[in-house]
Amino acid sequence: MSDRSSRVVSFAKLTRASVRRERGEFLIEGANAVTAALDTGRATHLLVRDSDAGRFAHLIDRAVDGGLQVLPLTSRAADKLSETSTTPGIFAVCSLLDANPGQVLGARPRLLAIAVEMREPGNAGTFIRCADAMGADAVILLGDSVDPHNGKCVRASAGSVFHVPVIRERDITAGLDAVRSAGLTTLATAAGAELSLDDASEILTRPTAWLFGNEAHGLSDDVLDAADHRISIPIRGRAESLNLAAASAICLYASSAALKR
Repeated sequence: MSDRSSRVVSFAKLTRASVRRERGEFLIEGANAVTAALDTGRATHLLVRDSDAGRFAHLIDRAVDGGLQVLPLTSRAADKLSETSTTPGIFAVCSLLDANPGQVLGARPRLLAIAVEMREPGNAGTFIRCADAMGADAVILLGDSVDPHNGKCVRASAGSVFHVPVIRERDITAGLDAVRSAGLTTLATAAGAELSLDDASEILTRPTAWLFGNEAHGLSDDVLDAADHRISIPIRGRAESLNLAAASAICLYASSAALKR
């Protein structure tokens, strides 16, 4: 297919969140993401640049075996679809990933990673990847958060967006109430909190939901006040603070370790 093909033009529109919501599908690129999409049965079409067909023969074979339509692309068409400076040459169209809150919370989760009004797609992807690596049962994006189907978010997740359930809930209060009703203790990260992570071992053995705030402003006072516990990460050196990715990795690792004791 050429860059002027109606199908290529249609797929290119999936870079827009409104189109993704309307059509119930999104576009991914790169071997990691495509492999994860095939593993989880989310892919509906595979698109491959003509010159890369040999390099991705194993993924093409998997797609064909799974009954997916494989569409060839010219170099210009691949460039049109790509959101990166150098296109990887392989794409997939996938069904949206929004998980059902009732099903996830009804399955008695032990560890949830919750981002409140996370705006930066790269951070969101890294957050999802970290939650997946630490064995979280789900990720919840509350409030005015980034769309997890954003191309930069999917790439930063390195395929994890397909492996861990992701819930979106615009109503922060309703989302937190649902988490508490499912029997989880909510933990908010905050500097100068009443409890240090070093002293939180007993709390971390319970089913918990970690709350992480906006990259620029952190958690609002309302969310901090509503949390069951506010926990700070001890900083041994001279750094003033940790970024969102580092903080979430430390907290989720501590919970994962405590749950295995």
